[in-house]
Amino acid sequence: MKVSQLFSKTQKKDPKAEASLNAKLLMKAGFIDKLGAGIYTYLPLGLKVIQKIENIAKEELEKINAIEVLMPGLHPKKNWEKTGRWGIQEMFKIGNYGLGWTHEEIITPLAKKFLNSEKDFPKYIYQIQTKYRNEKRAKSGILRGREFIMKDLYSFHLNEEDLNNYYKEVQKAYFKIFERCGLKEHTYLTLADGGAFSEEYSHEFQTITNAGEDTIFICKHCHLALNKEVKQKECPNCKNTLFQEKKAIEVANIFKLKDKYSKPFNFKINDQYILMGCYGLGISRLLGAIVEVFNDENGIIFPTEVAPFDIYLIDIDKKKEALSFYVALKNKGYDVLYDDRDKTPGEKFKDADLLGIPLRVVISEKTLKQDSVEVKKREESISKLIKKVDFKIKSC
Repeated sequence: MKVSQLFSKTQKKDPKAEASLNAKLLMKAGFIDKLGAGIYTYLPLGLKVIQKIENIAKEELEKINAIEVLMPGLHPKKNWEKTGRWGIQEMFKIGNYGLGWTHEEIITPLAKKFLNSEKDFPKYIYQIQTKYRNEKRAKSGILRGREFIMKDLYSFHLNEEDLNNYYKEVQKAYFKIFERCGLKEHTYLTLADGGAFSEEYSHEFQTITNAGEDTIFICKHCHLALNKEVKQKECPNCKNTLFQEKKAIEVANIFKLKDKYSKPFNFKINDQYILMGCYGLGISRLLGAIVEVFNDENGIIFPTEVAPFDIYLIDIDKKKEALSFYVALKNKGYDVLYDDRDKTPGEKFKDADLLGIPLRVVISEKTLKQDSVEVKKREESISKLIKKVDFKIKSC
């Protein structure tokens, strides 16, 4: 793609009235636009990152046999009355309908309709969908929104052993997702309160950053973390009593729902209520967390797998060779953003840093004299010359 073709543009100054770093950088770089408190438009660059995160999640969930559906965002009142949750504050309501902020009341009767014999179990169903939440504290940019993108997975089991086994499989899949998003080393499995979803403890995945609204305590022995709301003086895993306190962002949570929702919908096989698990992953929140973790004074530094493009190509002297090289890179399968604008080199370099694309490649009269291109990784300060014919991302 050429920069001149982009719908969005970068801004020279930080957006006004934005306290969170993720909102400042994403808005300044032209990834998102704010419509209202907790409500954002994902512009072309931001949408590309969102789609890459979604694809990573889909690939890892497919490995644990999860099947994708897409459920309605508009929910009948009667479904929520069955579980006694119609009056919950988080839901926006429109007459006898509510906007979906979670989908237990929708997925449970749906599964009951199609899973009606023992041979149909276990089953794992997920969706990626926009959620709506009447958030009283719509702040922190895309980390806490009234409208957000979420992946929610629900599992259905005939016995508790099967539920427990799959629960562990999802934990592994989530850590693989975080690894591919660049966040594994920053993210901890965290014991938490079940809240409105489960009567038991749940687990959160908390990413360490000073921008986090949560406080967690990380066991210094086994690295299991505890949310500050969990009243424990020792690690439930290893009984250690020494913890490290950190600020963190909750990027995912998982619950053993058991029969909490199957009972109200009378979902059972052979007089045994079906046991359920629920596994949420904040897609748009992951984007915000990535930006909060990976940045410097010049802008965003995207991990490779979630970056909107592989290469930011800059033409300094308006050489036709730059366009030819752009086409050649695309033909090799690279995703390239070609800065073809009539701007100064300094402006182009500044935008390259702000956008955080992993590799900056520059073509100029100087480099062409050596039949080379100038290459710099986003996180590094030193560039180097590489022969055009030898150029490969892996060799950079």
